[in-house]
Amino acid sequence: MLVQAKDEGLTATDAAFRSAVTAVVAAVEKTGEATDVTSPYESGTVSKDGRSALVQFDVRGDSDTAGERIEPVLNAVEEVQKDHASLRIEEIGGASMMKTFDDAFGDDFKKAEYSAVPVALGILLIAFGALVAALLPVALAITAIMATMGLMGLVSHLQPMSETANSVMLLVGLAVGVDYCLFYLRREREERAAGRDAQTALRIAAATSGRAIVVSGVTVCVAMAGMLFTGLAEFEAMGLASLMVVAVAMVGSVTVLPALLSLLGERVEKGRVPFLRRRRTGGGDSRFWSAVLKRVLAKPVLSVVVATGALLAVAAPAVGMKTQNLTLDQEFGDSLPIVQTYNRVNDAFPGGSEPAEVVVKADDINAPEVKAALAEFRERAISSGASRGPVEIKLHDQRNVAFVYVPLVGGSDQDKAAESLDTLRDEVRPATLGEVDGVEAPITGQVAGNKDFNDQLVGSVVPVFAFVVVFAFLVMLLSFRSLTVAVTSIVLNLLSVGAAYGILVAVFQHGWGASLVGAEGVGAIITWLPLFLFVILFGLSTDYHVFVVSRIREARLRGRTTRDAVQHGVVTTAGVVTSAAIIMVAVFGIFGTLSMQSMKQMGVGLAAAVLIDATVIRGVLLPAVMTLLGERNWYLPKWLHRMPDLTHDESPEAVAVTPPTSRDDKGDRVPV
Repeated sequence: MLVQAKDEGLTATDAAFRSAVTAVVAAVEKTGEATDVTSPYESGTVSKDGRSALVQFDVRGDSDTAGERIEPVLNAVEEVQKDHASLRIEEIGGASMMKTFDDAFGDDFKKAEYSAVPVALGILLIAFGALVAALLPVALAITAIMATMGLMGLVSHLQPMSETANSVMLLVGLAVGVDYCLFYLRREREERAAGRDAQTALRIAAATSGRAIVVSGVTVCVAMAGMLFTGLAEFEAMGLASLMVVAVAMVGSVTVLPALLSLLGERVEKGRVPFLRRRRTGGGDSRFWSAVLKRVLAKPVLSVVVATGALLAVAAPAVGMKTQNLTLDQEFGDSLPIVQTYNRVNDAFPGGSEPAEVVVKADDINAPEVKAALAEFRERAISSGASRGPVEIKLHDQRNVAFVYVPLVGGSDQDKAAESLDTLRDEVRPATLGEVDGVEAPITGQVAGNKDFNDQLVGSVVPVFAFVVVFAFLVMLLSFRSLTVAVTSIVLNLLSVGAAYGILVAVFQHGWGASLVGAEGVGAIITWLPLFLFVILFGLSTDYHVFVVSRIREARLRGRTTRDAVQHGVVTTAGVVTSAAIIMVAVFGIFGTLSMQSMKQMGVGLAAAVLIDATVIRGVLLPAVMTLLGERNWYLPKWLHRMPDLTHDESPEAVAVTPPTSRDDKGDRVPV
């Protein structure tokens, strides 16, 4: 609790200042939500200039939920402020900052969730030109999300779930639910448009797009499972929630969706939008991508060099990526009053409002050697340069516990504060409290919690990356029975993720174009985002890759040359991939408009990666690489022939109605 004089002539020794402090202490105690309320005149928490003082207290109950109980204290402080116009009386601390984050996070995600569905529906209406066809993907995504909520309720008895996990589940569920339905519906409509009866069209869609959905879903689930290897409860919850919603959406896409399409029949075209009357759900090649692909296939080497060079250039800034937990002013800028309070506390008290907390437990906390060690710890904490004081010690005789509060040198500068924390842990504690037998003295607090979280997260990067890459490779290898396809899919996905990292660093760390998204002055990437983005993007990128390559393989099995198969596969899937990408970019882009910088970073990173993946990767680099590789695309070493065959070739009905082909001047097979 900050009590600060507005006028330069007023100091903490004046009667008006003392009166305000007394009123604050009484008001906070009266709420019943605070304990150990301490006056600055008792604890010595008065600034050097004498114009600021801190009233300290603890919130009753579990510290993890303190933000839910701080409201009465905030209201009490507001009432005291009304009676002391010459002073600035403001509350700040772990509980109030927690409440600020929770409120902002909830408001931001509520805004995103309410905006995402209408945006997705509007884009689908344009893509399909019919209300029923547009509603199907949204309905599938929403039902998958609802089913997963029920599953999360069951899983929460074993694994704690969180609001963050729930929000990530909504985001991923909407993305994959719409994607999978788009893939299936597009293929079924395409087969109907080619003259096949309803049942045959559904069987072909099941054998082609249905299989691609299963392969993609399994790969995405594997990627999401990578978050379970972090050892962090928040990431484990996000991983489980994302994995479940993808699995539910995948199952619904290959079971419920075909049943609905069978029941609806031609009624899926009901509710056509007048000005989009000529648009067909079922197909047609993309003129734009046909033109692009013609140039790409004409000069595949140049296309690979240019596209790869561009992606590497975009990814280059990621080499200097700086990650940290964003401070309050970095996260919110000047948009919230608590940020101003945060800055004022840091200016008046360099140790910040959240000191390191040493929890000392002993058999007898009042033993002479323990008290001597506590006194020596307090002295060395200051003499070592880790703190400028005052170091406060609170004894709890009945529990034989002492709490030592150490304001760290560095304050809001997290790097310097972390160095001060290391000094306490590695030098001061072992030389003082560590010399007494039976004494335990773990050091906690906001800085310690952030540092320990970061250290554990960094330590989990290698195993998570290895797990996701290796298992995604194995799934692709078994599904396509091609070593080349498996390797290229991994390399292209990594390029896409690298480009997203580069854009994040350029915008949020270096500030290039930061004003466009309201991200000026952030200067760092939030710690958890790179690993989170890798897992999510690696999974989502697989959607497009599996769908496009499956179509290319299908055309190759029907007798086309690899070059023709690549052209056919990319052009015929371009429309649905573009529609799916536009929806994802629009939904993720919504997060780029939110107030919290962490949400902005997540939205910009996801949107940029999906856009790059659906255009440069799938529209240029993939077809150029596969054209250059030719028949080597389907290479499988003989020693791998014994592995399980998870491929599913097309049905005889699909092959029987394939348009006739002939040879051109170069000897390549082309449609008549």
